[in-house]
Amino acid sequence: MKEEITLDAIDLQLLAVLQQDASLRNQALAERVHTSPPTCLRRVKRLHEAGLIERQIAVLQPERVAAVVGHGITALVEVTLDRQDAQSMDAFESLACAEATVQQCYRVSPGPDFVLVVHSSDMPAYQQLCQRLFTANANVRNVKSFFSLKRAKFGATLPL
Repeated sequence: MKEEITLDAIDLQLLAVLQQDASLRNQALAERVHTSPPTCLRRVKRLHEAGLIERQIAVLQPERVAAVVGHGITALVEVTLDRQDAQSMDAFESLACAEATVQQCYRVSPGPDFVLVVHSSDMPAYQQLCQRLFTANANVRNVKSFFSLKRAKFGATLPL
């Protein structure tokens, strides 16, 4: 378990700036939040250790990647289970999260039990995922897929 942490205005500024650009070097980050580089480095390390910063990733530009490897398929998938007890929900969630093509997995209410964001290379790859995750799972009652025609906005920034 991560330790309790209290955040001040500088910590919140650091988190806000890092959500926009985690590639900033410590010197530039310190300048943006008006603190010294050693203080900045110490605070960012503390935010990582406290688990507030889960990980740092590169966000790829889909159209540029598509020019090299193809567009692929993005689907938003609603999944309803037959049994919604904690063990059944946890079991499906574990299966879904273990799939590399499942980019996001949400338990939702009301309506379906889960909403997944799936990105697969092509329709045969999507069909294989469906077979593994939905058809072979006796507890899946209903699946409804919506295929993305255009990504108008994408973000992962949390309001602070």
